[in-house]
Order: sequence, then C-alpha cells, then structure tokens
Amino acid sequence: MKSFQIGDRTVGHDALCFISAEIGINHNGSLDTAFQLIDIAVTAGCDAVKFQKRTVDVVYTAEELDRPRESVFGNTNGDLKRGLEFDMESYAKISEYCKSKNIMWYASPWDERSVDFLEQFDPPCHKVASASLTDDSLLEAMRATGRPILLSTGMSTLNEIDHAVEILGKQDLLIYHCTSTYPSNDDELNLDVIPKLRQRYDVPIGYSGHEIGVASSLVAATIGACAVERHITVSRAMWGSDQAASLEPAGINRLVRDIRLVPTWQGDGEKQVYDSEISIREKLRRVG
Repeated sequence: MKSFQIGDRTVGHDALCFISAEIGINHNGSLDTAFQLIDIAVTAGCDAVKFQKRTVDVVYTAEELDRPRESVFGNTNGDLKRGLEFDMESYAKISEYCKSKNIMWYASPWDERSVDFLEQFDPPCHKVASASLTDDSLLEAMRATGRPILLSTGMSTLNEIDHAVEILGKQDLLIYHCTSTYPSNDDELNLDVIPKLRQRYDVPIGYSGHEIGVASSLVAATIGACAVERHITVSRAMWGSDQAASLEPAGINRLVRDIRLVPTWQGDGEKQVYDSEISIREKLRRVG
C-alpha cells in the first residue's frame, strides 16, 4: 500500500494522520466568515481546509432551482444555491488568505466546469463528494487532472465504490469511510468498515465524519483511518444545513490535539517495565 503526497504532506498508513477541516458551505456566502473558519482550522493545527464548488445551473434542474425555499438569500432554492457560491474573485482571495496562513485548501467540485474552475488555483488534490461517487463523467474529469483524489463513500454500496475505484484507479487515491446524514446517528457510524475498506482496496483509508462530538472520529484514527475530515463552524447555532453536524473551535482543537497523540499512545508494541514504574513496583509488589 503506497503513500502519496498532498502538497507537502505524506498521506498513508505510515504517516501522521492527514486532518482536513471541511468549511463546505458553512461560510453562508460570507468571505469574512470563510476567513474566520480558516483561522479556526489553522489554530487547531489542521493540514488543510476544504470548500465545495458547484456550477449551480449545471448541478440543479430549472425546476429544482425554482422550488420555493425560504432563506436569507430569497424565496427559492435557486436563491439559496447561488447565494452560497463564491465567484472567481472570492476564491482568489481565499487562495491568497490560505497561502498567507500556510494552510492548504481544496474543494469538492460537483460538475466538470467546477473542476476546470478549481484547476486555475493549482489545488493539491480534488475531493469526490459522496453524492458524486456514481457520476462517471465527473470522476473522469477529476482523474484527468493528474492530481490526488479523495473519494468519500457515504450512501454508497461496495459495488458502487468498486466501480468508482475502477474509473479513478488506485494511484494517489484516498478513500474515506463516511455516513451521509447530518448529523449521523451513533449506531450508523459503522467504524469497523475502515479496516475492511483497507483490506479490499489496498489504498489509504480515511474517515469523513458528520456525527456530533469528537470521540468517534478519534476512534476512527486509532483503528486505521490515516486521514480524518470534519466539518467546522463558528457556532453550531448558526443558520445553515450543515452547522449541526460540525465541530465548533473547541471541538476541532480537541480532536486535532488527540489525533496527534495517537502514535504516542500506541507506543512501539513491545511490553516493558518503564523506569517510572520501578519505584512503584518496589513499593507495592509483594515478593513471595
């Protein structure tokens, strides 16, 4: 199982866990909020932040865009979707801001035009959203860039994942185990899928979580996930569909801190008596 590079970071099961903070659409169309979320990820020690990019008129039908939906942007679903999209100028500012903060950024393109859009910023990788796993044309467009691919597998069968891997190939491929509910129920996280995916595909396996809390994502890292992705938010009380499934600053800080400690906790696997135990042993152990 080969590791590979995302920017200056090695991703693989013999490397430090690659941690991405999913900003997604939690910026609510505000650059100031996006910058605030980037700062949160930087402070926590994340390796990268991730956004989402859609060509709204391609991803959604006219009927879907005309559907009534109340939001801060207007009265239709189209008003909402367009309000959440950043344009070229905004992404240029995001790119410069991330560069100034020394953190990588990339995105999930939801259509081929969005792949072309993101390519203008020379991203370190592309992310396949779970909803896009069966979109063969989009997968082919991402793979044609020659960049590493991160594949999320929520709401997907093994046969569907097999087909996506066949299209993408295994070169520079990371597969995320994922459950696509926001937030996810504890009894549907199914973390034991992680080692099974590792055995089945022989590529680096990560975990993209949408649950409440940090403990389960930490468990994922201890049982074999070499990459962890979690949504972040300024406050879970903010308006937006993904806020409730996101970690606030204290949560992402704690998660990154603890994941970084996992190799220390695991040790070298050799049973030994530590120097710090010797005086305790002499004091407490009865010789008979």
